[in-house]
Amino acid sequence: MRRTPVAARVFIAVVAVCAAGCLAPVLDQFTRPWQAHAPTGGEPVAWRTLGLLAALYLVGELPGRCPFSGERMPIRSGSFFPFLLAAAFLLPPSAAALVAVPGSLAGRVEHPPSAARRIWRAAQLTVTVWAASTVYGALGGRSALGGPPGPGGERGAAPDFPYVLLPACAAAVVFSLVLALLDGAVRVPAEHVALRNAWHGLVGPPLGPHLVHALAGLMMAVLWRGPYGPLSSLFVLLPMYISCWVFAQYHREHAAHRATIRALVQAVDIKDTYTRGHSERVGRASVLIAREIGMAPERVEALRFAGILHDVGKLGVPTRVLRKDGPLTPEERRVIELHPEYGHEIVRGIGFLDEARAAILHHHERLDGSGYPHGLAGAHIPEFARVVAVADAFDAMTSNRSYRRGRPVAAAVEELRRCAGSQFDPLMVRALVRALDQHGWSAATVAVTSDEATLPPPRGQAPVAGGAARSAEGDGGNER
Repeated sequence: MRRTPVAARVFIAVVAVCAAGCLAPVLDQFTRPWQAHAPTGGEPVAWRTLGLLAALYLVGELPGRCPFSGERMPIRSGSFFPFLLAAAFLLPPSAAALVAVPGSLAGRVEHPPSAARRIWRAAQLTVTVWAASTVYGALGGRSALGGPPGPGGERGAAPDFPYVLLPACAAAVVFSLVLALLDGAVRVPAEHVALRNAWHGLVGPPLGPHLVHALAGLMMAVLWRGPYGPLSSLFVLLPMYISCWVFAQYHREHAAHRATIRALVQAVDIKDTYTRGHSERVGRASVLIAREIGMAPERVEALRFAGILHDVGKLGVPTRVLRKDGPLTPEERRVIELHPEYGHEIVRGIGFLDEARAAILHHHERLDGSGYPHGLAGAHIPEFARVVAVADAFDAMTSNRSYRRGRPVAAAVEELRRCAGSQFDPLMVRALVRALDQHGWSAATVAVTSDEATLPPPRGQAPVAGGAARSAEGDGGNER
């Protein structure tokens, strides 16, 4: 847990202590075999059910792949949550919570620190399943589920449909809300996300899938309690297989998106050494701004693509112009100013970029209307383009070049503030300043090996020595 911030470690420890409290009754009963019939949360524990469900969840989480198709699975896809919800329906709260522990601790972790992530996952799911099982029991769900077969094989009590759906749906809502609450809360100390933005995208969207998981879990629980026993409940794995396949397809599609972006960025880097590292930093600065203004997570990802690809149009600019030593002619400058339109044409057919295309086309527009390619002004400039313009200028001013060192962050911020309202959207400038105050800026800078010439200012713009008005055109007015 060395890489985990201290505040995040404290928060994880607090949730882990709460999880231990949730597990205490069942652990106490497990360690006292002579009290095998002692109540746990007011209900007896079906140890066989607990063990089987824990083993099924562990098998599902352990490989990090869909056990049926072999497809690599994204971490925390939720494909095996029906096992946890089935446990919440079949077992008392502390026993149901224990089902989540082995799979959470043994599950695959893609990013360090793995120990902290495993502990957090186990503690979070323990508390979440305990809360869902508590609500389900309080609403009479376990009695409505029906009884198991008798010792002589006689049929147990039938499930009370449709009433049994009510506690199951209530448990799913609690499961979703508690999971989202803890996910958002840990982002504040672990990722330094602003409190007001911590739960963006975490509360609403997952509720639908969790309700579907609850119905699958309820189906498992009904079959588990039925005359054919636990084996029949495994038929629920068919829709789970479909879920695995869907998530694998989604994961593969995202991998293809990242490969497309990477290929385009590498092509630009080869052609124009100025952009090496610059594109990624503009993408990162754009994300800082987006999160600060409370942009939805799916738009933040699209904006990151926009920042990374904002200069992809340079692929259409002759290399001799990009690498020319000395001042550019007016004709060469007109060619350079076509790069946003070239970029827009290059990415026109890439559907997943969505709003990013507008940023690629308009990131050199200015609030006062003196930018290019269309001379848009004010709110007519797309929001993505206004974000990328600030991120682009900031990195241009703070990056090292072969002919000068990058400016200090404070000096670049002051220049952005000076140009806010005329060149840049003041809202985006303030958002970047707040993000820098909170997160800092430690990006490595890349020195350009060739000399870069100074471009004249945009049409109608008087020269500004060394200012952000020139920095947004590249670096110090260099648009290469």
